[in-house]
Amino acid sequence: MTSTSDSVVIIGAGQSGLAGAFAVRAAGMHPVLLEAGHRTVGSWPDYYDSLTLFSPARFSGFPGAPFPGDPDRYPSRDEVVAYLEKLALDLDAEIHLNTRATAVEASGDGFVVHTDSGQEFRSTRVISASGSFTNPFVPPIPGRFSGQLLHVADYRSPKQYAGQRVVVVGAGNSAIQVGYELAEVATVTLAVRRPVQFVPQVRGGRDMHYWLHTLRLDLLPPSVLRRLFRSTLVFDTGIYSNALTSGLLDQRPMFTAFEDDEVVWTDGSHEHVDTVIFATGYRPNLPYLKHLGALDSTGMPLHQRGISRTHQGLGYVGIEFQRSFSSNTLRGVSRDAQYVVRALSIARK
Repeated sequence: MTSTSDSVVIIGAGQSGLAGAFAVRAAGMHPVLLEAGHRTVGSWPDYYDSLTLFSPARFSGFPGAPFPGDPDRYPSRDEVVAYLEKLALDLDAEIHLNTRATAVEASGDGFVVHTDSGQEFRSTRVISASGSFTNPFVPPIPGRFSGQLLHVADYRSPKQYAGQRVVVVGAGNSAIQVGYELAEVATVTLAVRRPVQFVPQVRGGRDMHYWLHTLRLDLLPPSVLRRLFRSTLVFDTGIYSNALTSGLLDQRPMFTAFEDDEVVWTDGSHEHVDTVIFATGYRPNLPYLKHLGALDSTGMPLHQRGISRTHQGLGYVGIEFQRSFSSNTLRGVSRDAQYVVRALSIARK
């Protein structure tokens, strides 16, 4: 069993785990990262091929580690992968790859983290930073669908959908980006609960993320966000909104049911569809905390701003809207990590 008095065990070594490790190191403690995969990049290599960040490079780096290259460009998926691998190389931390956490057990005044490799790690502080990409959310839809049904987590490129009738479910950035590129080769509809809410990518000659940063809107807590916005904001240079107004792609209220190879629209009409792609988000994937009693009945962590409400010394990094609008993004995750590490340090003194 591995144990040191100043160690903090971090489950996950993607962007959230690395942010946690930098915060732990800055606090004078020893980060021990347990990563189920073989690279320190989290889920980034598994996203669709054309994915680019919606925030410019200048607002997408970790503190003290700016994104390389033109600060006003929008980095690609593969650039993010390379950036995270470089961060890990520069990080003075103990990293265990191919080591999946299987259970966290309360023990004495701390925890024992069990892994599939048989190793056990003991610490008074544990940070869960394993992300949610492996737990895509698909809402229940009445009926059965005989066509192709997938989540955007399994989508890579538009090639195989050429000539098809495709419905993309969702009104967020991924739904719009995937729907737009599919519309070049297929007939595409966005099925939405509420109309897409566009925000200009550039305002006053500056990217919107400049204003989010300058006006501190990126720090708004979830309670305020829920009052201000009823749906996800989609940053747009004009190409996505033009695609809707021009008819390249359309949006309709969410269909009500499946029936064989058809969807049933809200007006009762039936339409044949080849493929339905759900861009409906993800949920935290925390099976290793199930028996600890740290989760609610739906598997969501019981926490307040990333600090466990059930176990002293347990924290979270990388949960959507954990503390703010930018919580689970490259530009915001470090703020959350620093907050959580400070809170855990004080709690265990």
